[in-house]
Amino acid sequence: MRKILVTGAAGFIGFHLSRRLLAEENAVVGLDNLNSYYDVTLKQARLKLLGKNENFRFVRADLADREAMERLFGENRFEIVANLAAQAGVRYSLENPRAYVDSNLVGFLNILEGCRHHGVKHLLFASSSSVYGANTRMPFSVHDNVDHPLSLYAATKKANELMAHAYASLYRLPCTGLRFFTVYGPWGRPDMALFLFTRAILENRPIDVFNEGRMERDFTYIDDIVEGLVRVLERVPAPNPDWQGDSPDPSSSFAPYRLYNIGNNRPVALTEFIEILEEQLGRKAIRNFLPMQAGDVPATCADVDDLMAVVGFRPATPITEGIRRFVAWYRDYYA
Repeated sequence: MRKILVTGAAGFIGFHLSRRLLAEENAVVGLDNLNSYYDVTLKQARLKLLGKNENFRFVRADLADREAMERLFGENRFEIVANLAAQAGVRYSLENPRAYVDSNLVGFLNILEGCRHHGVKHLLFASSSSVYGANTRMPFSVHDNVDHPLSLYAATKKANELMAHAYASLYRLPCTGLRFFTVYGPWGRPDMALFLFTRAILENRPIDVFNEGRMERDFTYIDDIVEGLVRVLERVPAPNPDWQGDSPDPSSSFAPYRLYNIGNNRPVALTEFIEILEEQLGRKAIRNFLPMQAGDVPATCADVDDLMAVVGFRPATPITEGIRRFVAWYRDYYA
């Protein structure tokens, strides 16, 4: 039985990944600091479900707590680490930038050091479609440079990719970064559009529609994200023998390092997204049209050819089905 560390285990993606790993009879240590960025009771409900499996152990600690992280790695022999803990949210990074430095930079360094000193065989870490920033060539490709972030959140995610590469190069630590594209589904984050819109529509309150509704997102269903994660988890990166320093490909390296997009590769207009949600809820939304918010981008679309080529998988859950499942969960959970 492999012992796997999942950071952010009480969070949206961390919870779903932990549940899948437990179902496949792995031993999972789930770490989370249970901060109050959003409803802690939702995080506790996720942990309660995970705790029903005897192979799950929860550790409450903060990534930025160096001594706690050193103890965690020293007391366990993790074969794999999936770092999904982070201070999330583009808009919140405009209000509380220091939270992103503490969690996403200092915390990630502690993860890298733990993996380096304790023989971890593979580090997976969450990046984000936000790293594409001012890029406008669609679909977004891991082979393109991403040097123009539009938010501090995006900059910290780009920094994680650079930090991981440095450790892969210096210490031969196999690292895989995964750029997630607008993840949604049951047990989702309350600060994201689907959750916010559902709650507002059911309470007959207006929803904020940014850029006057002229937005497209590559919405990716949570089960597709997890499927991609578990497949990549089994594929430890090796140095790319074809990598050339005079024309460096950002997606791979002379070191054991890889980057992948995980997205649905089918952008959906925000107006269509709202219409599908209205149909599932049986109610009309009151739209409050607003200009583009700082740090945001008008469209995202993932090129997932590399993911398909290496692990034989591309996300495919239709947006209608994904929203239907979320609404069913929401009505049940908040009944």
